[in-house]
Amino acid sequence: MKRTIIDASQMELEDKVVSIKRVTKVVKGGRNFRFTALVVVGDKNGHVGVGLGKAAEIPEAIRKGKEDATKKLISLPMDENGSIPHDFLGKFGSASVLLKKAPEGTGVIAGGPVRAVIELAGLKNIRTKSLGSNNKQNVVLATIEGLNQLKTPEEVAKLRGVSVEELLG
Repeated sequence: MKRTIIDASQMELEDKVVSIKRVTKVVKGGRNFRFTALVVVGDKNGHVGVGLGKAAEIPEAIRKGKEDATKKLISLPMDENGSIPHDFLGKFGSASVLLKKAPEGTGVIAGGPVRAVIELAGLKNIRTKSLGSNNKQNVVLATIEGLNQLKTPEEVAKLRGVSVEELLG
């Protein structure tokens, strides 16, 4: 998995809370409640990250999730009409997310957890389909994994040792 370290200090990052779960631990004196927050951050310009925060209170869990997400920012390639360069299937656990290139005017066709990632990444035209597990955390991580594996035509041409014109036909 390629991971480029991006300096998030100059970016205007937006965040979106995908899910908040209450986790219970039964101890001798009763139950301990804690919260986990799954947070997606992005600049709507090709950078997106996802993080998980855990704490005793919800706002603290969200803050920790945001911090974690800004540490894990990835940059993704986009084509001229705000879509991805090629179709890809992102997998994480038993969740798979099919990301399909779309022409201008299509818009974002994506379900809940995937939509949060796609919109904060800044993609304007894309079709997605969530396959397998519908666990929100795994679906979001599968989407991030898929976006992280995308390559520009220039990168593919360089890897194959041909020119971009030969590659595209």
